[in-house]
Amino acid sequence: MLSFALLSTVLLVILHLSQPLPNGAPESVCFTLMPFHGGGIPPQNDVSPFDIQTTASTVGQGQTLLVEIEGLTSELKFGGFMLQARSVTPPYAVVGRFNPTSDGLVKLINCNGQDNTITHVSPSGKSRISVEWEAPQDYLGPVVFNATVAQDYAHFWVGIESEPVQVVPRGAAPPTGGISTTRRPFSSTRPVYEPAPVQSKILSTDTIYDGCGTTKSCFGFPDNCLSARQCQVITTVTARGERFYFELKSGHMNPAYVAVGLSTDNRMMDDSIIECIPQGGVVNVYASWTTARPYSAIRQPGNHLRLLNSSFSDGVIYCNVERDAKSTVMGKQFDLLNNEYYLLLCSGSNIRDNSIAFHDIMFRPTSRSARLTDPTNFEAASVLLYRLHGAFMLVAWIGTASAGILIARYFKQTWVGSQMCGKDQWFAWHRVLMVSTWTLTMAGFIIIFVQVQGWSQAQNPHAILGLVTTIICFLQPIGAFFRPHPGSSNRPYFNWGHWFGGNAAHILAIVAIFFAVKLPRAELPEWMDWILVAFVAFHVFMHFVFSIAGCASDRSSGQRITAFPMTDMTPSRSSMGSERKQDAPYSRLRKILLGFYLTIITLFTIALVVISVLAPIETAVSEITTKISN
Repeated sequence: MLSFALLSTVLLVILHLSQPLPNGAPESVCFTLMPFHGGGIPPQNDVSPFDIQTTASTVGQGQTLLVEIEGLTSELKFGGFMLQARSVTPPYAVVGRFNPTSDGLVKLINCNGQDNTITHVSPSGKSRISVEWEAPQDYLGPVVFNATVAQDYAHFWVGIESEPVQVVPRGAAPPTGGISTTRRPFSSTRPVYEPAPVQSKILSTDTIYDGCGTTKSCFGFPDNCLSARQCQVITTVTARGERFYFELKSGHMNPAYVAVGLSTDNRMMDDSIIECIPQGGVVNVYASWTTARPYSAIRQPGNHLRLLNSSFSDGVIYCNVERDAKSTVMGKQFDLLNNEYYLLLCSGSNIRDNSIAFHDIMFRPTSRSARLTDPTNFEAASVLLYRLHGAFMLVAWIGTASAGILIARYFKQTWVGSQMCGKDQWFAWHRVLMVSTWTLTMAGFIIIFVQVQGWSQAQNPHAILGLVTTIICFLQPIGAFFRPHPGSSNRPYFNWGHWFGGNAAHILAIVAIFFAVKLPRAELPEWMDWILVAFVAFHVFMHFVFSIAGCASDRSSGQRITAFPMTDMTPSRSSMGSERKQDAPYSRLRKILLGFYLTIITLFTIALVVISVLAPIETAVSEITTKISN
């Protein structure tokens, strides 16, 4: 039963992670139409099997026409979508508005206008979407409907275009006819909204790197990217008399914003922030003030900031901002000429109505504070405690907990007559492994709270799952210490509680590890999910194998060898050891299988720990490849 529960729980997590965004596309991708899918998944570059059809090629101002998204065949399903109408000349503004639908499949969002873009409500499969579009009252000329359609999480097409629709004066040419039953030929050209290459979007020839460490201070992400001139997010600071010039550039996963903060420590709290946000195809600069508990960025008057230059192309944000050497924000004075500051570099995938949202793409503080008048190349603050937290939890719940639970379940009548420290071997090893799990879990829990200094603000269930796991883990040995005597009438209650608590903590811990892969701070590759799936499959498979071996032992001995502890009142360990003369049948086979199981589990644990400690692997490989090619 436990095996099925563990497998089904984790498979549900993987299924959830493989779906398109469950609540539709965020407004941060209004102008790129590029889904924010993990791991930098690129769009398909072949001809889209989905098409956009309209009821007419002409529509009057303020009048409506029907727009449909459908597949090449009726059997072809899609999960996610985003659709809007754009003018065909720069700045390619999003025009018109959509009407709500009665089927509840469409969500209206605002892309620099009211209800002018639609997206999906749920990622469930659908073969067609029909929606009414109302032409604008203040626009004349051609429009083209543009869409992104996601067949699933990893397969999506960006920039699918309809035939042009002409907006004319109301009454001049009312829309006629219906949606054509003859499908227009698919375009042989690629979508118009091509993403930048999968590699870093800030090229090594970029002039933003010129002068780093000599005439200006620089700080980039990922670590050690400045020397390779291959940063995914970068900020530079140049001091010229009473003026300081901040450059910000981000090409990482089509962010909604990039920002840099000035801080007297390396925590994002009570800090002055410069935000660069693309809106309506142009980049705007804002000043804000951060609070940490709960996280928020409060907009402030930006009199001390002046936007000198900016661009937004292919999802890459760039801005050059002049900042006064001395300014006062929220009553706190910032003197860049005389004081030292940490730089806080961050980027996120969403913005709120009047502020930026949580930095869910990346956040990095510098390892030290410095006077910004002295050019230097900053290094990022250490992530050692994050790595230790991950390593401790992986060893605890992939390694020791898995082995400890399995030994207690299947090996109570193995190593008969052999004791360690006065206890049956199965119990001694179970206790050693579970005490190790408890110790590593408590250490990992303390480490992460020391690092984060409070509750995580990430929009990810990892933290709450980890907290529940830690609480259950903490209580398990306390309950075991006060367990009733095996002959007591209260013993079954303890057996039930101890069994349920241990297995519930194990399942929650594994699910929490799956969600940890999605955390920006973890910087783990997406394919780590599949290593975890392989571990779960192996663990469940070995439970079946040991169950079959137990059934064979039952038949050979004529009595039940492998029993659930909550239903079988066994005698005390000491009496069992004195009554049994030899191991249960097939004990040697089970010992061999246990050795095999422990070997594979150890390899899984080592592999996952190495990946988590050396993460991000993809960045390291990219840097090595870049250096070799140069």
